[in-house]
Amino acid sequence: MAWKIPLSDIAMGGDEVDAVRDVLQSRWLSMGPVTEEFEAAFARYLGVKHAFAVSNGTAALHIAHAVLGISSGDEVITPSLTFVATANSVLYCGARPVFADIAGPDDLNVAWEDIAAKVSPRTRAITVVHYGGYPCDMQPILDLARDHDLRVVEDAAHAVGATYKEKMCGTIGDVGCFSFFANKNLATGEGGMVVTNDDDLAERIRVMRSHGMTTLTWDRHRGHGYSYDVTALGYNYRINEVASALGIVQLRRLAENNARRKRIAARYRKMLEGVEGIACPFSGKVDGESSHHIFPVVLSGDLPRAGLQASLKELGVQTSIHYPPIHLFTYYQRLLGDTSGSLPQTEFVGEHEMTLPLYPGMTDEEVEYVCAAIAGAAPGVLRGTG
Repeated sequence: MAWKIPLSDIAMGGDEVDAVRDVLQSRWLSMGPVTEEFEAAFARYLGVKHAFAVSNGTAALHIAHAVLGISSGDEVITPSLTFVATANSVLYCGARPVFADIAGPDDLNVAWEDIAAKVSPRTRAITVVHYGGYPCDMQPILDLARDHDLRVVEDAAHAVGATYKEKMCGTIGDVGCFSFFANKNLATGEGGMVVTNDDDLAERIRVMRSHGMTTLTWDRHRGHGYSYDVTALGYNYRINEVASALGIVQLRRLAENNARRKRIAARYRKMLEGVEGIACPFSGKVDGESSHHIFPVVLSGDLPRAGLQASLKELGVQTSIHYPPIHLFTYYQRLLGDTSGSLPQTEFVGEHEMTLPLYPGMTDEEVEYVCAAIAGAAPGVLRGTG
């Protein structure tokens, strides 16, 4: 259907069109000089030593766990309130995800206290998610990792441009992973980035990204080699030049777009204050700066989400859910056993969270329309008449 106000929209213009046209006219489409430029710009932006562009955020997560040596028999502690790729990337390595609960309805990030309770002799790593672009409380997690000799992966798919204690999200753990999917703050359609300050991990990432080969097609095209060796099991996780060209332009727009997202989120909070049955997470002090990738609200237990979403749909407002908890999916129930009831905070939020439209091109009037629609529909849904 044609939404009056969609959940998300891409902020793109003539510069992106020009960048893509330049790539097409260059006649070099596979990973090459534009990707190198994108990687260098992204590394400078984050202040990190190494950045490797990949085909998508899932590939970034898989490589991150693989280069850390995660393998069969290992456990990786991760939240369940995230996109399934976070946990799938652990399974790809033959390891077992162990799910930790979130802090609560006001803080949808994983709780370090529950991570601590889940550490076992098989635990090899902790994978954190900066939910919605709001920085996870990293310091106690880093302390846990140090005390138990664990590695830390940051799933920063939502958090490009976010900070924690003045450090860029994605640069705090051993490896950081970003997604550039079409709805992300920095969008290339598909694409992602793996970043690290560890030279040894960086070399493993570089090789693993492209079949374990010692040289790439672009290297040989430039005369830097005639053949190649394969030194490790690798994957075809290369990005392409069109996506990288979009990424370069999108990176230039990122600060401006994130600032607009912040203003929209603040307007939502102000206008939804006092609306019965609606709570806005992350309303307290955040030790850093969010990228405001999405705007989640948590509904009270007596406000049916399906009814409210249906009412908003009739008014042309698209909403979504972030996220159905991973541990309750059919596949994970078969794999890990019935774990329902094991993560009470996650399960409550999984049943009552609703995501509102948020994108840089959204106008103040559109925000007001969404808030007025919620304020008008919620009472009727609460009474069962909506």
